[in-house]
Amino acid sequence: MKILVVGERNRIDELATILPENAEIDAIPFYQNEPLTDYDIVFDLNFDDVPELPEPYGNEKDTIIFISSVKMQLAEVTYFLDDEIHSKIFGINALPTFLGRKLVEVSCLQKNDEPLLKETAKKLGWEIAITDDRVGMITPRIVCMIINEACFTVQEGTATMEDIDLGMKLGTNYPFGPFEWADKIGIKDVYETLEAVYEDTKDERYKICPLLKTKYMLSEKFYS
Repeated sequence: MKILVVGERNRIDELATILPENAEIDAIPFYQNEPLTDYDIVFDLNFDDVPELPEPYGNEKDTIIFISSVKMQLAEVTYFLDDEIHSKIFGINALPTFLGRKLVEVSCLQKNDEPLLKETAKKLGWEIAITDDRVGMITPRIVCMIINEACFTVQEGTATMEDIDLGMKLGTNYPFGPFEWADKIGIKDVYETLEAVYEDTKDERYKICPLLKTKYMLSEKFYS
């Protein structure tokens, strides 16, 4: 199996942990007109941040393409590709800390491609959760909402970041507390995911806390 992965080094390394050991993997930071017919699968982990798909992505009939689609609905690819889409395009939750999990969140651009998605997941050795094509998918919107609520709790003076992180890990068995997790995901990705989900749903649960907004604007972490 030959695989092309496009994205930042940390995301490529995380994705590599759930790819077959015998896979031949080429990794590049940005797509640069590589012939897609040379690959069985392409992972473009840049779509959430650079939402412009190269024209070949829509024309390759035999290449399976996964693109990051947490901050954007997967259907938005139709706005960036002028012609009819022939490729088999799927969405994937590619935010940091989520790629290396045993359960992989994915979505379909075309509903009738679901059997192909399941077949591909089997070849990759993945257990998958097929989500609706919605901004935020499942886990990112839940985790980012928890981070946001934790920010309100600190802002109101109810508890410290350290107490909340410890309480969440002990009480829910989460791998990280909300503020630890926010730093590992990246404040930018947390903020922009919440912003995108709020814009999509207008649900007050996703309205961004001023504390989180300040950290985003100053490019700061919660823990130095």
